[in-house]
Amino acid sequence: MTKDKIKVLLIDDHPLTRRGLASCLTDTGRCAIVGEAPSLEGARRVMELHFPVDVVILDISLGEENGLDFIGHLKKYCELRKAKIPAVLVCSVYEDPFRIRSAMDSGAMGYVPKSASEKELLQAIDTVMRGELFIDPRLEIKINAQTDAYAKFTKRERDVLALVKQNYDNPRIAAALSLGLHTVENHISHIYFKTGLTKREELGSL
Repeated sequence: MTKDKIKVLLIDDHPLTRRGLASCLTDTGRCAIVGEAPSLEGARRVMELHFPVDVVILDISLGEENGLDFIGHLKKYCELRKAKIPAVLVCSVYEDPFRIRSAMDSGAMGYVPKSASEKELLQAIDTVMRGELFIDPRLEIKINAQTDAYAKFTKRERDVLALVKQNYDNPRIAAALSLGLHTVENHISHIYFKTGLTKREELGSL
């Protein structure tokens, strides 16, 4: 019976992915897929139709939309109804530390890659259902490697990074730290090299 199973809402813009996840979880006999949606608007409608749910499995990328925006809506919806907020488990093809940190900072309880096995997915669901955080061990290694890189920054690199995270552009950083523009660019290049990151927006997760 559905009432005895974990009620899951699937949000992913790829029909085949939703179908695969639904089949995988239903076959375990432990989960009931109460709704599916390919977009933020669809997710809002489906959630309201099938609320309450236990777990929301969410993709970060929903076409042109950011799936993480749904978490804020979910929190407000539950607060208005004085209801428990369902655990959100992100399931994504993205495995970089920037997106993992963004997901967890947005309120997700767990993060698994789409390459995860059925056993790993169930482990993640069980963990977030207990109110605990879950990050796939393979992804934790990447996060830890990035943290180790931060420890290797020079003081000046940390100064530059702090201003990058405040959305300063390079000329403004140069003026604030009394450095030449070329020097600032070199520091930022070193930061990219030490972390393995390639985009300025990703530095905000450090």
